[in-house]
Amino acid sequence: MAAPRTHSTYTALITGASAGIGYELAELFAQHGHNLALVARSGGKLQSMAREFTSKYKVNTKVIAADLSKHDAPAKVMAQLKLEDTMVDVLVNNAGFGYYGAFRESDLQRELDMMQLNMVSLTHLCKLFLEQLPKGQHGKIMNVSSTAAFPPAGPYMAVYYASKAYVQSFSEALASELEDENVTVTVLCPGPTETNFKEAANLHGSGLFTKQFVADARSVAKAGYKGMMAGKVVVIPGIHNKLTVLSTRLMPRTILRNVVKRMQQKRGA
Repeated sequence: MAAPRTHSTYTALITGASAGIGYELAELFAQHGHNLALVARSGGKLQSMAREFTSKYKVNTKVIAADLSKHDAPAKVMAQLKLEDTMVDVLVNNAGFGYYGAFRESDLQRELDMMQLNMVSLTHLCKLFLEQLPKGQHGKIMNVSSTAAFPPAGPYMAVYYASKAYVQSFSEALASELEDENVTVTVLCPGPTETNFKEAANLHGSGLFTKQFVADARSVAKAGYKGMMAGKVVVIPGIHNKLTVLSTRLMPRTILRNVVKRMQQKRGA
């Protein structure tokens, strides 16, 4: 069996690393001595991060500008790392986006891109990560899901909620399959968080985001990092989010669907 690698030789591959939870996770890994491979569409922002983290934390930082909503992007990312003789010990699938609107009127291509990014590319990267990790080598996977994974449905964000339910189920199944190996799988389930998610998903006016229950990206990232390093399978940051998830286990599905529908409807609609 291969010996565990030291933190100084880890390379953490983090998608959606240029902002929000992804940025905060990248900095946490750098602070703890992990080398980084950062992936996002914004190459310029990633280059700036690389210079910052290399200077502050003395870690090696690779930058890969890629759009993971494209079907061939995961293979290209891993091929580039292989070309540079970089083995990934930690995979963080953070990239993802939401889309608000009634399904009848919503943009199909936007939803197909979301399914590709939130589900297909995430799955593809998990497969490629395990293929390049030698048997017996210690490794960690974090997939970022959402508290949206737990209700039975998400009216007005139907595809997004369904995509996160997939991430949740897939991650927990993978964690079970790998529990006798040296690879742990953690699924991070934040609730509403101060990132650019609200703007990107066009959630202005929805009842989903209220200042009282919106977390900051740093605290979510810290909870995820701590849980991942402890080998936890499911991490739900914040007491309000934990209670929200608990309620989905206690309330009838019909009532839950109506609760989410009322919450998601535009204020004043």
